[in-house]
Amino acid sequence: MRLEPPIPANVLEAVRAPFLESHAHFLDAPVLQPLGQLLDLAGETLRERLFVVQTADAGPEACLRTDFTLSALTAHLASGRPSGRYFYSGHVFRVAPAGSDRPEEFPQIGVEAFEPGEPALADAQMAAMAWRAAMAGGRDDLTLIMGDVGLFGAVVDAFDLAPPLAARLKRAFSSPRKLRAELQSAVNGDTAPTGGERLGALLAGLPEAEATAVLEDIWALAGIEPVGGRSAAEIVHRLGERAALAKAPRLTPAEADLFGRFMSISGEPEVALSAVADLVGKASDALDAGRKAWTRRVEALAAAGVPRSAVRFSAAFGRAFGYYDGVIFEVRSEGLGADQPVAAGGRYDSLPGKLGASLPTGAVGCMVRPGRAWSGSRS
Repeated sequence: MRLEPPIPANVLEAVRAPFLESHAHFLDAPVLQPLGQLLDLAGETLRERLFVVQTADAGPEACLRTDFTLSALTAHLASGRPSGRYFYSGHVFRVAPAGSDRPEEFPQIGVEAFEPGEPALADAQMAAMAWRAAMAGGRDDLTLIMGDVGLFGAVVDAFDLAPPLAARLKRAFSSPRKLRAELQSAVNGDTAPTGGERLGALLAGLPEAEATAVLEDIWALAGIEPVGGRSAAEIVHRLGERAALAKAPRLTPAEADLFGRFMSISGEPEVALSAVADLVGKASDALDAGRKAWTRRVEALAAAGVPRSAVRFSAAFGRAFGYYDGVIFEVRSEGLGADQPVAAGGRYDSLPGKLGASLPTGAVGCMVRPGRAWSGSRS
């Protein structure tokens, strides 16, 4: 397993300082995390980045810790406290992209907050904390990139699309590749179904119990011994969902063009959001509320010391973790590139509900990778 090179102790102390000043409870998160739960909450696209572990007691499948958000939320729910803020500092583990020399084990520092108050101001506080931590590493080429999952949903709703199509687009937003494919299919027409889609369509016509038996027979005939993945029943259920989605209405070329124009909007937040409103071309309570919240957010960022010139809003900006449902952000270094953010975070108010819990507060957090924040690092 490739490790990240150590950084000077004084740099690590400086990067940690903004988080320690938040007076949060220390979180001692387990290294092993439940695999199925993580994939359900964060999305299947994360699977290829996980180190899957088969436990000796043949219990539920697990993976090495890939982030701290789920652990913080679980700890908070178990505490019974109405609100709380949690600080963590520890190593996470992710499979590096093929052909990459990136580390697979590296330290991560952050805070997760479940607190009442104005969401826009809490978003700004978290983004400013991430900015200060990233700056503490000594880099002078940083930019704060921000997006808004909720705003994308408001734009989708403003276009009055068929409900299945609207839901499909919202789900695709966390993966730019999926969203581009959805927009492209409207221009080029439906592409040939993949093997998974064909199999899903075939199994969807059977009762789930019978479809599960068929899939298990296919595995047996092929000599496949599933390890570290979903059960046959889970796969059949998901294939059925995909088959149903494949029958949903598609975007027309005109609608795809509108969304393509939306995704190209980027720049100073208030200017970019004005362009979004012009594109939609009609009044919307959700869009109006979103613009007002962004005005408060930008003012709060400036008051916290984040230069206005460093803040950029990108309508196309999404994060791979599928549980974000509000404002998202990354601190990027020009020297490292967009695919290696120094710090990141966002809002995930709906995540507690997916665990069957109801919180009287919002949920937002941020993290920094000290190895990337250090100006002497190239990874």
